[in-house]
Amino acid sequence: MTVSRMLGVVLAVLLLGGAASASHLKELRVCGDPDNLPFSNEKQEGFENRIAEVIAKDFGVPLQYFWWPHQRGLVRNTLQADKCDVLIGIPRGYDPVLWTKPYYRSTYVLVYRKDRGLSIKSLDDPALRQLRIGVQRGTPPHDLLAERGILANVVSYSLFHDPQNHDPESRPTRPIEDVVAGTLDAAIVWGPWAGYFVKSQHAATLDVVPLESRGPIPLAFDISMGIKKGEHELKTDLEGALARHQAEIEKILDDYGVPHLAVSSAGAAPAGPEGPALPNPPKFQQ
Repeated sequence: MTVSRMLGVVLAVLLLGGAASASHLKELRVCGDPDNLPFSNEKQEGFENRIAEVIAKDFGVPLQYFWWPHQRGLVRNTLQADKCDVLIGIPRGYDPVLWTKPYYRSTYVLVYRKDRGLSIKSLDDPALRQLRIGVQRGTPPHDLLAERGILANVVSYSLFHDPQNHDPESRPTRPIEDVVAGTLDAAIVWGPWAGYFVKSQHAATLDVVPLESRGPIPLAFDISMGIKKGEHELKTDLEGALARHQAEIEKILDDYGVPHLAVSSAGAAPAGPEGPALPNPPKFQQ
């Protein structure tokens, strides 16, 4: 290796290793949902809390939270109000924010009891027409079942969950609970919810099958970090940290049972006025 090439390699290593210290932040202020496991909570028990810890450590700055439910008015009351700097998990292409390159991709999953002897792997399986299926209204799988004419045997659940009301009917994992109870044959739920619930409570009794759709209605979404528009320096810093700790982040996702697929190589996800259909309830809005 020539001296000039060796110097180039050393410089590259130094630049990569020193990227974190180049951050202009004195602290990492995260916009956290106070009660939305497995994503986050005020006790910092969620996988987004752990990922935030990884990023803050990489930057060499303290981690601080501004707690706000991830509901209507989220961006307006957090990033735009300068209460915090980073939304740890948003769909790539979500228009109200500047988003980073995605750091994981998850999908809706089909959940059913192992003792039923089912082997369903897609929404095109004709066996679904004979099953009682739980799914949340307004979600991509609900639309895809309707598109296939499979609604007569579908039990619809609310997507909107208000933890303060303690309404058991609106829990995001309620369809899976009803599969466990035997009142449903199967449930289709956003992967992080389902994976965490099943791994922590019912790994021996339930199968979790990741689903993908190749049509215009997606079931899988690339997940990025969101920041205020115009914060390009922070975007660069975050993307550097995510790249350096990708393996560690994937281990965190595995610890929480989050099904994750290869990140899409395509461009930003198709987005409407509020961005693509969001798995977290309710939809993020400005």
